[in-house]
Amino acid sequence: MKLPQWTSRRINPKFAQYRLRVGHSRVHRYGVFAVEDIPSDRKVIEYTGRRLPISRALAVRPPWDVYVAKLNFRWAIDPSRGGSGAQFINHSCNPNLRWRRSGGSLYYYSRRKIRAGEELTVNYRLPIKIQRVPCKCGDRKCRGTLRYVLT
Repeated sequence: MKLPQWTSRRINPKFAQYRLRVGHSRVHRYGVFAVEDIPSDRKVIEYTGRRLPISRALAVRPPWDVYVAKLNFRWAIDPSRGGSGAQFINHSCNPNLRWRRSGGSLYYYSRRKIRAGEELTVNYRLPIKIQRVPCKCGDRKCRGTLRYVLT
């Protein structure tokens, strides 16, 4: 899958609290990597982009729909314009980041200490209604899918 023209493979430092870089990933094509150590439970980066009503966000076609993040029941964020670079954070079944919604924004926070050079990952928790998307995170407890699976 080729990245669209709009995709800038850079981190916008305006939205990142730590030095981060986009690079080639073992998980999937490109990923985001820490350039410096990040302590546990710290805001790392904001997921930014154009706000779309949920109805328009649902019209975004695969494979670009995985970049669109649901903000709340009315709005979603499409990083195709104004993305911070957080859209390159890959999925893992055992991630080192978690997301928090606050004040109409979506932020990624560290779940544990992240070492310089380590790839940043988050559990996408894609809705069950979407088609099965295979997971390639490589974790021992990998679910095998990016979808959120109820257990």
